[in-house]
Amino acid sequence: MFTDMKDGTREEWMHIAAEHGKHQVSAAPKQIMESLARLDAIEVGFAATQLGHSLMAGTLARRSGASDEEVVAALCHDLGKLFSIPNHGAIAAEMLKPYVSEDIYHAVKWHQEFQGRYYFEHLGKDPEGRERFRDESWYAFAEKLVDEWDAPAFDPDFRADPLESFEPEVTRVFSNPKAMIT
Repeated sequence: MFTDMKDGTREEWMHIAAEHGKHQVSAAPKQIMESLARLDAIEVGFAATQLGHSLMAGTLARRSGASDEEVVAALCHDLGKLFSIPNHGAIAAEMLKPYVSEDIYHAVKWHQEFQGRYYFEHLGKDPEGRERFRDESWYAFAEKLVDEWDAPAFDPDFRADPLESFEPEVTRVFSNPKAMIT
């Protein structure tokens, strides 16, 4: 095995790619579930923790008949807050990217811009920033993600499904990468 990437042979790189693939398929669902649980420690001023909010959004998506990818998008859209609140949409989208459609990826990446309709005016920003994406194929899903599942998911009296109940959807989505990134 090489000690400097520039010396790697095709055989070595094929072995590494196969090992990455095995690890990704076996580890990703567990890592996502553990990361979602960590959102319970993040409150950031809302009436629900970020885990509670994510569970509400995921539950609303599930109850509306959403696909596994859509439920996981709703559940994981704020997962990036574990690392950066201002850039959380882009971080969450990159975590999802190998496993979901391009439309779902872009909707999660830009969901903050769509949320802006509800609060950007209070922060001196354009509340209609989502309109710049109106012609994108993912616009309708981003509206659904934000307007139907994300925005109404702050009610402390809402009975959300428990985190463990999302394990089947998380496992199905995160066990089937659409593109293997090494």
